[in-house]
Amino acid sequence: MSKVEANKKKKKESLLNTAFELFTTKGINDTSISDIVNKAGVAKGTFYLYFRDKYDVRNLLISHKSSKIFMNAANELKKQDIEVLEDKIVFIVDSIINQLAENKGLLTFISKNLSWGFFKNAITNPADDRDVDFKDVYYKMLEEAEYEYNDPEIMIYMIVEMVSSTIYSAILYNEPVGIEQIKPYLFQNIRFIIKSHRGNRKITENN
Repeated sequence: MSKVEANKKKKKESLLNTAFELFTTKGINDTSISDIVNKAGVAKGTFYLYFRDKYDVRNLLISHKSSKIFMNAANELKKQDIEVLEDKIVFIVDSIINQLAENKGLLTFISKNLSWGFFKNAITNPADDRDVDFKDVYYKMLEEAEYEYNDPEIMIYMIVEMVSSTIYSAILYNEPVGIEQIKPYLFQNIRFIIKSHRGNRKITENN
């Protein structure tokens, strides 16, 4: 990477980091582009070299932060000796929940964008070349699974919608109960969804 490219990347990261700090402390509605560039110490014209508006920044931040959470979960999964698909997905969901429970500011920031529409965009269009493409992780797990699975996109859609609609209030407000109390029921339902999509056992050389 040339010095010019490195400098551009540094400025972009500075703007993203500054925007995230302001969005999570002041809120996006009360944060202006002038606030972002002044705190980052760059010219307003520089901002428009990388972003259309502050909502473009928000979307990139959510994609990047979500990808980092998925990457942490996927890396932890690699260290485990887990073979069954249901167990793998429950492990990843549990890791994601724990990360969000430890960073409630991040949960608040991304919570309104955890639905399928944004999730699908985030996993198929990483914001940064260092971000994990969760689509590849997911389909690799399906490839390694013992069974075929019908309509895998619908399967992950249902899991994402259920998890996203459950964890926010449980983590932030202990409603209807705390997250640790609700986890067993959540995981039970995840397993049910996966099993309901299970097809035939794959034919292997050992069969």
